[in-house]
Amino acid sequence: MPVTIDRTKSSRRAPLLPVRLSLTSAPGGLDGTWWPRSRALTRELPPLTAALGDLWGRITRITVNPAYWPVIPTWVSVAGRTVHVGWTTEEQDPHRLTFFSTDGRRDVLVVPPESGADAAAQLMAGDGIGAPAREEAADRIDDRTRQEAWDTDGGADRPSSLPRPIGSAGLSPGGPRR
Repeated sequence: MPVTIDRTKSSRRAPLLPVRLSLTSAPGGLDGTWWPRSRALTRELPPLTAALGDLWGRITRITVNPAYWPVIPTWVSVAGRTVHVGWTTEEQDPHRLTFFSTDGRRDVLVVPPESGADAAAQLMAGDGIGAPAREEAADRIDDRTRQEAWDTDGGADRPSSLPRPIGSAGLSPGGPRR
């Protein structure tokens, strides 16, 4: 018996959780700190972009470093419009997202989603900590997470090279663009 599924309607949608965001500027060019719930950018970026767009003007583009994101979309939908997402390994710190809006460029530090609540709260509050120190703290959390994965997965680690999305900024899988 054939079954028809209407994917345009959903009776069960997960409620949107509030974005965990602090817009406390820090020396070193940080305009805020964000603590995502996962590393799924397709799910995490739309509510963040909508929240920042309300404050910073219409977000037109986002740039990420692929080091800690398993999948990087080429675009996300925000309030019925498309926001382009690009990536680069050379110009983007692995713990930052850069947002381009009608009002200019803004950088947001990403607190690793695996962070404990206390560590995340400290990074988000800032407490006079400059951008380099916050990035080092985020890097230590990511290193600890990788080591825990190594220890619990029997030594199986993530592949050393991440697949690169085609058509994004940066290097393509075949080498430099021409």
